[in-house]
Amino acid sequence: MKTSHRLLAVLVAAIWGVNFVAIELGLRDLPPLVLTALRFVAAAVPLVFLVPRPSARLRYVLAYGLVLGVLKFGALFTALAAGMSAGLASLVLQAQALMSVLLAAAVLGERPARAQVAGVLVGSVGIGVLAIGSGGHTTVIGFVLTLFAAASWATANLVMRASGETRPLSLLVWSSLVPPLPLLGLAGVVNGGQAVLDALTGLSWRGLLAVVYIAYVSTLVGFGIWNRLIAQYSVARVAPFSLLVPVFGLSAAWLLLDEPVGATELAAAAIILAGLALVVRRSTAEGNSDTAASEGRKPRLRPGCGRLVRSDDTDHFARAGRRDGHDHS
Repeated sequence: MKTSHRLLAVLVAAIWGVNFVAIELGLRDLPPLVLTALRFVAAAVPLVFLVPRPSARLRYVLAYGLVLGVLKFGALFTALAAGMSAGLASLVLQAQALMSVLLAAAVLGERPARAQVAGVLVGSVGIGVLAIGSGGHTTVIGFVLTLFAAASWATANLVMRASGETRPLSLLVWSSLVPPLPLLGLAGVVNGGQAVLDALTGLSWRGLLAVVYIAYVSTLVGFGIWNRLIAQYSVARVAPFSLLVPVFGLSAAWLLLDEPVGATELAAAAIILAGLALVVRRSTAEGNSDTAASEGRKPRLRPGCGRLVRSDDTDHFARAGRRDGHDHS
């Protein structure tokens, strides 16, 4: 994985870490499912009129929208409204890294390296340390819903990888058309139709700014970069970078929401960073190995061609010769 791409993955982690603060502020004025629906309305309009349709089949677009929008974010926003602190949610949600690697191995046949598995396991230990030591900062229902959101995110990563999408931004924008109606319907059942209508008609500036950050910065920029990286690399190489989200999430919650950060949180963050270091070290070693292998393939001169031809071009020239009636060998 290139250094520039690793830096992009870290940038996404920072964006998503701050996103938990934006969600927390938005939930002060809006019911969770209404806020989630507005997030995807803003992410879809007006870009849906400007970007081309996804290259993936319709079933992948629908599946990605339902799993990411309704299941993952619906559960996450509800968990935060049910008492899950923003900083702790940013940590527990990263259980998706281990789930993503395991699902990709089981369903897509992506075989993670031992260092990648070890890194994710170490990071998961850090999440477990925080979950055990920070019980006073959450509720049981909030913790369970956040774990469900993590599983849904892992599934969404799988859908993205399996779709073979060549235009990740298009998939993200067009799939954002899927969640709003189901989410508003669920909100009507949970909160009542009048409460939903009041929330939509009485949208405050704080709620609007939260929607803007969540939709455009977190969703379009964050997931746009994330999906492009997953499309280019394997899930096992990209997903572990989300283990950095809690570091940024805890810091942002401490700075902007005055959420306490104690020894347990700091220890958990250190363990998570150690796990990520294992993954990044493995990716760097693979990149160096690929470069060395590429440089080790020496070109050779083929008789009659008058130019240097790499050995892996042989079949191409043989096929070309048969097509134009000449034998280049």
